[in-house]
Amino acid sequence: MLEHKTVSLAEQVFDRLEGEILTGKYQRGEILTELRLVSDLGVSRTPVREALRRLEQEHIIEITARGIVILGVTEQDLEDIFAVRMQIEGMASYHAAKNITEEQLSELRETLELQEFYVMKKDPDRIKTMDSRFHQLIYRFCGSTVLFDTLMPLHKKVQKYRRASVENNDRAQQSAREHRAIYEAIAAHDADLAAKHTTAHISNAADHILKKD
Repeated sequence: MLEHKTVSLAEQVFDRLEGEILTGKYQRGEILTELRLVSDLGVSRTPVREALRRLEQEHIIEITARGIVILGVTEQDLEDIFAVRMQIEGMASYHAAKNITEEQLSELRETLELQEFYVMKKDPDRIKTMDSRFHQLIYRFCGSTVLFDTLMPLHKKVQKYRRASVENNDRAQQSAREHRAIYEAIAAHDADLAAKHTTAHISNAADHILKKD
């Protein structure tokens, strides 16, 4: 049962279904019904229908006469997502290095230190949470709504594969070191170096995930 919070019920349904699809609870090709989702989520048809329309716009599902077909993220989608991120995520770090405030830098540092702590503890769930937060903070702090709106959905779509990546301790340690290099460049307001380290980090992540897929 979903909680009735300030966020609209349709938004809660969307977030829940998107997360469950992108983390693999529902598999590509699986067919769901609106009635099943209403029952599973404990809500009425209206918020479910609103959420499904958004998920179809995101090309995560397809609504057909047979039912709701799960599309998820294909191997080609994954390759394309990393290709796009390699082209533009460095821009976010570049602008973050130029625009970040001391308060924002403190928040970014705290997130990185938590990631490093959980890597040491070998806690994949919390590593993944902090890893995601590190990227999302850079998207926020870069000061560009266009970059934020472009990168956030792409980052969310690789959730399932990022979980597998952080469960590999060698890669988790390497990723934390790469984040440390990005952070230090941003803290030094070295925009070019921040972009360079970020592009290298995304390239390494792509190499690790795509060879496992």
